[in-house]
Amino acid sequence: MKSILLVVGQNEQMPSAFETARLAASLLDGVVEGVALPPAFKVAAGSTAAVATPMHDRNGAEYTRWLRQSFEDYARQHSTEPAGVTRFRWRDGSVIQDAALGSLARVYDLTVLNRPGTGGGRMAALESVLFESGRPILMAPPSPPKSFAQTVVVHWNASTEVSRAISMAMPILRKAKRVIVLSVEGTMVPGPAGQDAVSHLQAHDVAATEKTIGSRGQRPGAALLAEARAQGADLLIKGAYTQSRLRQMIFGGATQHVLAAAELPVFLVD
Repeated sequence: MKSILLVVGQNEQMPSAFETARLAASLLDGVVEGVALPPAFKVAAGSTAAVATPMHDRNGAEYTRWLRQSFEDYARQHSTEPAGVTRFRWRDGSVIQDAALGSLARVYDLTVLNRPGTGGGRMAALESVLFESGRPILMAPPSPPKSFAQTVVVHWNASTEVSRAISMAMPILRKAKRVIVLSVEGTMVPGPAGQDAVSHLQAHDVAATEKTIGSRGQRPGAALLAEARAQGADLLIKGAYTQSRLRQMIFGGATQHVLAAAELPVFLVD
């Protein structure tokens, strides 16, 4: 897991994405490559037309240079690597549209982007990578994390999605100090128990433990995040959308809650 794509956009939470990508690259001995996302669009009051609203009135080339400059400024300020070692580089070219991110991400081991929402990233960009790349996402929390993958919680619900997530996250799991395989009542599908997942991880030299919790009167996603916080986790590994997206949008679900409320980095695989 050496090549890391960092989606650089115009939002208030970019410092967290920068830091999340840097910590991941440091752990994995990888390289972060930045790519520019176009400015957000919104519908003006009394209008049905969507208009771009960049921070300043720049044309496309200037906007891209501005994003690249913020990326390079961060890299310069936070580079502690030995001389000649480059952890950050910029992918040349124009901005890339949300829908094209998924295909680009196919040639990277991991894509880092901001959590969707006000002040953060865009759901369209996240879903493009999640559903079209076949590669994992590392979703940055709103605030820059202080550590990464020291204590990892794996949300085990016996699904094919979490099985793929564990397989793809193995380079991270092998470096973690603690790994908790966490099952939450109300999120399980037919399949192996959490202890079976622990045995699988142990066979790959990952010292994991298993825990099962109830919903505690909360929705499963809220219980999952509360337990991750109680464990002091600095990474959550999760399979995305075991239930259909439509069902989760209507009735709610663990993935929808995590996408809306996670305050720690989240490793997602569909």
